[in-house]
Amino acid sequence: SEGTKDKSIFIGTGVVFKGSISAPNQAIISGTVEGDLVAKDVLIGATGVVTGTTAADFIDVKGEINQSVESKSVLIVRSTGKVTGDVTYGELEIERGGKIKGNMKQVKPSS
Repeated sequence: SEGTKDKSIFIGTGVVFKGSISAPNQAIISGTVEGDLVAKDVLIGATGVVTGTTAADFIDVKGEINQSVESKSVLIVRSTGKVTGDVTYGELEIERGGKIKGNMKQVKPSS
């Protein structure tokens, strides 16, 4: 949709970002984020690593998330994905090879 890119953030491969990120739309992470990440959709690329609290409606993990993950609707952990820490999700999908370690809690998905 028009203007979606304006309200999104992209952290490229090799980029290290320290601090909190809040994006109204998408956050695409291929680099490293040390801090909290809040967006509508969070896409963690294969080279992406987030350490902090990650909160979104939809989270798709090909890389790594550590500490705390909160997905209000869907959390997808791809075959290369690794999620460690406190995990809260509405619906969960794990591809073969995907890893989740920590406390898991299901909440009613927000539609």
